Formats: sequence, C-alpha cells, structure tokens
Amino acid sequence: MKLDWSARGRARVWLLMALGTLICVAFAFAIDSFDVATGRWRWGSDPVNNFVIPVLLAPPFFFLLLDKMRQLAVAHTELMTVASTDSLTSLLNRRAFTELVDGYLKRVEESDRRIGGALLVIDVDHFKAVNDKFGHTSGDEALKLIAQTIRDTVRQADLVGRVGGEEFCVFMPGQGRESAEAAAERIRIAVTETEFAPGGARHALSVSVGGVAFEDVSPFSDLYRTADERLYAAKHNGRNRVEFRLQDNTSPRAVLH
Repeated sequence: MKLDWSARGRARVWLLMALGTLICVAFAFAIDSFDVATGRWRWGSDPVNNFVIPVLLAPPFFFLLLDKMRQLAVAHTELMTVASTDSLTSLLNRRAFTELVDGYLKRVEESDRRIGGALLVIDVDHFKAVNDKFGHTSGDEALKLIAQTIRDTVRQADLVGRVGGEEFCVFMPGQGRESAEAAAERIRIAVTETEFAPGGARHALSVSVGGVAFEDVSPFSDLYRTADERLYAAKHNGRNRVEFRLQDNTSPRAVLH
C-alpha cells in the first residue's frame, strides 16, 4: 500500500510525531545534563526520566496538533475542489476552466516557446426538448452522461469544463489542428452512440462542436470567441457536426455529416 506523505495523509502525521518526540527527548537530556555552575555536561541524577517523560507526554501532544493540521489541509482541499468543480458533472466550472487556460497561455507566452494547442466549444443539440419531454432530472442525467463521454474521449492532459447550462469546453495543450479536429469528431460520434434511455426508450443525443487551433499564443478570450463562432456555424449548418479553423484568418473548414 502506497503511503500518502502529503499534508492530507496520516503518514506525515506519524513521522513528524516521532521526530517531535525524539527532539523533546534530546532537549530533556540537554537541559538536565548541562551544569550551569561549571559549564560542563554531565548525566543528571535520574537520566531515565529524560526519556520516559517526553515519550509519555510528547506523542499525544504532537498527534493532536498534527492531526488537526491534517484535517485543516483536507478541508482546504475539499473547499478548493467545491469552488472549482461543477456540482452536477464534476468537471471544471467556468471560472476554474478559464483561469487554468489563461494561466497556461500566459506561462507559454512568458517562456517564449512556440507551443500550439486547440480549444473546443461543445453544445448539446436540442437540449431544451430533452427537459421539456422527460423533465429536468432526466436532463441532468443526460448532461452527466455527455460530460463523462467527453472526459473519456480526450487525453488526460486535456482540460474539460462545463461553461454553461449545456455547453462544455475542452482545452488541448500542444495539440495540432489535425489531431484536435479528429478528437472533436470522436467526441461527436461518442455522444451519438451513448445510451440515454429515460423511461426505457432510447433517446438520441448529439452535440455541435466549434473548434479553433492556434500555433502562436492567443488570449483565451480570442480563442473562445473564434471557437464560439465556429459553434454557431455548426448549429446554423444543421447541428451534429464539427466546424474548425486556425486562429490566423485562414478559411474555415467544416466536417460534414
């Protein structure tokens, strides 16, 4: 079993408790053994107490202190998770997604490296009809199913967020146009193949995807604007399709279905 040495793990509590106890024993021997009058070191009258007393008193003290710090670290992590996670889908929420992508783009810009990437904006087709026909509970189940499908389809390094009611975003660092466009198409196909059957009858789901690839760093707001324009084009041209372009004023290229 792998030990958790992070601030949230108990392994650190036990280790620091042992070290703290040893330090207390060392201090006890040092204080008891130093003769102030002569300035010399000597054994105290009862050196066993220098070991027994710290061993009895120090472990409970250090355990209570360190375990309380561990609990605070766990609570802080949970709070940060709640603050950055969409409660329904467990994806990044809009704020966290935007801040993470912005932070990545700024670091790349400051490093003067040429690292491209891609941004996808994904919208569920005719989602209002799902809510109207099956109810909001089934609508929530559809969103969770689509969110998990997107997460399972992309790379582990890709960021996935829910940025609106039925709108999702995927940021793909280092991904070129061809591979990002292929990933967008895999997402589209995977969603159409999901088994969503409220009331026992299968209901087909689909998404429209707008994508933008970049070779030089652009602000997130510019990337999102371009991807959103491509999403609008996908919706306008019949839905259940991918529209993609480069962030350099090249002509758009559509993937037709």
